[in-house]
Amino acid sequence: VSFTSQILSNEEKRANFDRYGDAGESQGFSQHQQRQFHRFHEGFYFDESFFHFPFNSERRDTSNEKYLLHFSHYINEIVPDSFKKPYLIKITSDWCFSCIHIEPVWKEVAQELEALGAGIGVVHAGYERRLAHHLGAHSTPSLLGLINGKITFFHNAVVRENLRQFVENLLPGNLVEKITDKNYIRFLSNWKKENKPHVLLFDHMPVVPLLYKLTAFAYRDYLSFGYVYVGLRGTEELSSQYNINVYTPTMMIFKENIDKPADVVQARDMKKQLIDDFLSQNKFLMVARLTNQRLFQELCPVKKSHRQRKHCVVLLTGEGEKFAEAYEAFLAFAVANTKDTLKFVHIYNDRQPEFADALLMDEEKYRGKSAVVILERRNNAGKVVYKTLEEAWQGSKEDNFILLDLLDQLRTDPNLLSSETVLADLNDELAPMFLIRWLYSTLDYISDCWDSLFHSNWREMMPLLSLLFSALFILFGTVIVQAFSDSSDTRDSPPSEKEETAAKTEKNDASFSKESNSRIPKKGFVEVTELTDINYNSNLVRLRPGHMNVVLILSNSTKTALLQKFALEVYTFTGSSSLHFSFLSLDKHREWLEYLLEFAQDAAPIPNQYDKHFLERDYTGYVLALNGHKKYFCLFKPHRSGDEGGSPEDYNSSLHAEARGKSSCSPGSRSIKTKLHKLSFWMERLLEGSLQRFYIPSWPALD
Repeated sequence: VSFTSQILSNEEKRANFDRYGDAGESQGFSQHQQRQFHRFHEGFYFDESFFHFPFNSERRDTSNEKYLLHFSHYINEIVPDSFKKPYLIKITSDWCFSCIHIEPVWKEVAQELEALGAGIGVVHAGYERRLAHHLGAHSTPSLLGLINGKITFFHNAVVRENLRQFVENLLPGNLVEKITDKNYIRFLSNWKKENKPHVLLFDHMPVVPLLYKLTAFAYRDYLSFGYVYVGLRGTEELSSQYNINVYTPTMMIFKENIDKPADVVQARDMKKQLIDDFLSQNKFLMVARLTNQRLFQELCPVKKSHRQRKHCVVLLTGEGEKFAEAYEAFLAFAVANTKDTLKFVHIYNDRQPEFADALLMDEEKYRGKSAVVILERRNNAGKVVYKTLEEAWQGSKEDNFILLDLLDQLRTDPNLLSSETVLADLNDELAPMFLIRWLYSTLDYISDCWDSLFHSNWREMMPLLSLLFSALFILFGTVIVQAFSDSSDTRDSPPSEKEETAAKTEKNDASFSKESNSRIPKKGFVEVTELTDINYNSNLVRLRPGHMNVVLILSNSTKTALLQKFALEVYTFTGSSSLHFSFLSLDKHREWLEYLLEFAQDAAPIPNQYDKHFLERDYTGYVLALNGHKKYFCLFKPHRSGDEGGSPEDYNSSLHAEARGKSSCSPGSRSIKTKLHKLSFWMERLLEGSLQRFYIPSWPALD
């Protein structure tokens, strides 16, 4: 009981007992019962009280205790704070020999980086296993960096220089711009575009100090930073213009006036506290532009009490030279009347139309002109009380007197702000576009994956590797199966010689022979579609392998008769799923047909468009069996008395006759229907694969 009372009465002992299970003193064997045994490696247990080596002494070290992190503290405080400063975190545990070895270097670097503005954290893997697992640390000691919520592991020798460089590499590379005589005017003139004051640090160090980089990261949302190396040639004009002492570090802050700094601080030893005090008093321009809701809330805070009353004087104006004079007059008034209880801001009406309409009520007298409004925020829901100057703001002396008089009255009469309204949240004018944000997120993800591939624990990489190999297996498996399924088609190619054997021809057309055995008609009619430029690709060019389109050539005058005869001749073959039936209008697509028939000739003379009988040749009744996949066709020539129904030998002789204008198949010499006589026999030979094939390099366009 006395021992318990001693612990409860002493805050330090009570904290040690809550955290470690004892009061921090040697209390004998009984005080170590709850932590009596510790696990070593994977299966060896030992009694801690039997040994008295200093392996576990770091838990008593106050230098580490103040940095100890817990899961909830890390999630709720450290991660949000990492958007203001980077953190260096150490993962440690009991009985860790390597942890003891790096401890002196860790203490030195932790104290140094903390003084510069970096965050320090320590996670005890034995007590905070959940946090250690969340960080991805599977061994101790582990060192990692945290910035903008992103974790990066340290993979190098634990020495002071490497740790400093690691923290510096965590920071973005564009935080501080190198300034010389050539670019300082451009840098300082960007205050209007960026809506930020600009800070210049003059120092004799050739590289930007880490302290300055950490400061720039912390204030990057409010200020833009530049660094001038005074020992470099090309900075003499800059140093002379602002009267810089090259032997003393100097920090200047510029606002709307780039010819004269708004504030200056000089010190031989720039400390973090000095810099923070200097910058926190100069975070905003004299007349900042309201570009988002966060800036509006900071410049015009909600009234908390009568003593903390703060008013915002808002210039509602536009962009361009037309409004420049009114803005300059308002800026001069703000510089002359700066007070802690007043904030001067301006806003562009066209960029924040809802804000402007709520205050000006879309009155005609303010349209196309500038206006001044004095307002006070009452709550975070957007409620404000305000008063608008009666007339538009021109920047004249009379306007200045009126505004000054209203501000004087406001100090004694808060009810002067008689109007009331609710303002919607401001648009974020400087937010990057969605595409840019998506691109940055993608680059960060790729960078994380690349880093994980080489540095992460393989236990973490196993799910990703498993997913990757599964995807590759499915991909290559699909390709291999597709290759074997199409092997019969890919082996077929146009013949290089005309003397191909009949055996090879029969082998290539084995599929058609199988179809001929089961071509019982499945319907009581024949489906014949017209081949046009609309269905040309699907019905021919992209026809599935093994399928053929049997096309009848006809004209408008012979269409009805030829289609009836064609249907009768091919009806018995409609049971074959690999055959499709179409017709082609000779009146529309004569040139396409002429082009194909040129490939069906041997040494026969080729008629051309200068032949006087070019348009007199009659191709009605011709039938072409087109194989779209293998790019060849078979030809049926209309029946003539004494021939064999369209044999290739007769075709050459008839082509000679047609070239001389002696067509023997004119419609007047016999009935149209006799043209398709013996088409069924030709279809039989087509399915047997015994017809001659005419190959073409590619299918011509059907115009």
